[in-house]
Amino acid sequence: MIKISAYQGLVKRANYTFSGSDFPIRIGKDRSAAIALSGLSVGKIHCEIRCAPSGPVLLDRGSLFGTRVNDREVEEYGPLKQGDVIQVAGWRLEVGFVRNEEESDAAGSLQAPSSEIRDAVASRESRATNFPEGALESAVRTLRSALEAKRREWSGMTDEELRAECRLLAMSSLSSLPADLGEHAGAFIDRVVAEVVGLGVLESFLADPEITEIMVNGPSRVFVERKGVCFQSSESFVDEASLRMIIERIFAPLGRRIDDSCPLADGRLRDGSRVNAVLCPPAVSGSSLTIRKFSRQALSLSDLERLGALPPSVHDQLSRAVLSKKNVVVSGGTGSGKTTLLRALAQCIPSAERVVTVEDAAELFLPLSNLVALEAREANQEGEGRLTIRDLVRNALRMRPDRIIIGECRGGEALDMLQAMNTGHEGSLTSVHANSPRDAISRLEVMVMMAGFEIPLTAIREQLAASIDLIVQQIRRPDGRRLISAIDEVCGLESGVIQLQPAYRAEDSGAMWDLSARD
Repeated sequence: MIKISAYQGLVKRANYTFSGSDFPIRIGKDRSAAIALSGLSVGKIHCEIRCAPSGPVLLDRGSLFGTRVNDREVEEYGPLKQGDVIQVAGWRLEVGFVRNEEESDAAGSLQAPSSEIRDAVASRESRATNFPEGALESAVRTLRSALEAKRREWSGMTDEELRAECRLLAMSSLSSLPADLGEHAGAFIDRVVAEVVGLGVLESFLADPEITEIMVNGPSRVFVERKGVCFQSSESFVDEASLRMIIERIFAPLGRRIDDSCPLADGRLRDGSRVNAVLCPPAVSGSSLTIRKFSRQALSLSDLERLGALPPSVHDQLSRAVLSKKNVVVSGGTGSGKTTLLRALAQCIPSAERVVTVEDAAELFLPLSNLVALEAREANQEGEGRLTIRDLVRNALRMRPDRIIIGECRGGEALDMLQAMNTGHEGSLTSVHANSPRDAISRLEVMVMMAGFEIPLTAIREQLAASIDLIVQQIRRPDGRRLISAIDEVCGLESGVIQLQPAYRAEDSGAMWDLSARD
């Protein structure tokens, strides 16, 4: 069977799966099309996939704006291979193949990376399209000028319509394309349009499911993380002005302010990915942008066990702890998979219980029926309307929750969390940044002190000992692999020191898990 994932810009719209009896697979905006796409530049039957002895073959049906595969304009292309990308106007159709052993194949694809990943990544990047020097900058300036002249005509268009019309304008206004572009002319036009009305080089990174983090250190230095390996991409932005314009374009629909007077901003993209930006000059080497992509695959504890991520004994221990309403703290460093594990633990909560989640940026997206998800909010341009984690935790206590889940404790909300755990909300979950279970206890003590109350350290430790039952520690190894390194049980207070009892220690060759599951 062939599987097609349809993306419109950055948004995944649909998944299609076809068997041999479904061929030919027609693609277009006609109602009879098996894959229905919208847009001014999409033909009624734009193209179709036919079955051939060698495999599925893509045929263009004489469309006005053409069909491209992997950035090459084609009239016929085949056989289609795993990972091929069909481009129809503003749509991207990613090709995959589904076998009967789909589950085992998926499990295999989630294993930890081999030592050859870095070489494979470097080879993939070396095949990136390199346009003639200065051609992209010149084309972007030309298209921006042409777009400015027609701004009134296009003011009411949707993003999809604007992209289609902007591409037409680019094809007409960029009459003198560099002669050495050759077969990359279509990709060049797409890149120019992305720079002017889209997100530039970020679009291809956001559409790539293997990329888990995007780090921009100025317009000429773009780093990405793929399968746990971080490397510098050959792609770059046109200039600092273009990068800054794209950053503003990201935050504008989020209602977050970012300008010279407020050069720092955090937000969340439509798919749940976290985004942080720092404008120049506070970012000395050029505006900085960091995007941590939201994992589309929510792994459960059973998934982690099936993939060899944790032994059955740990699975049983953690699931019993959640079911018996033990208060659990997930501890780990940046990118160690704390949110992934927190989400897996939360899936063990019985559906009859009412759960309230509190997060800086909503990421958990739990499949629970009686769930209320709360998200913090920054102040508006007038300095009003700010909602902190502490505000939301205090409000959550009035919402009759059976359990409260705080995505991550960073400050004074730790005190409110401990009080909730001690006042009838057993079974609550949270995560903290710490390098060991003992460090997690110390960090929580400091965060409680940040609440602004002069509480004796002994009282804080008594609260911690009475509230927390388990601390689950995760680490991330230098090669990108993640593992649960320890589980400690909190056994009370003795001589003014919180006592921790080791319940699990991973061996050096301990459990690994899916590198695409992000914290």
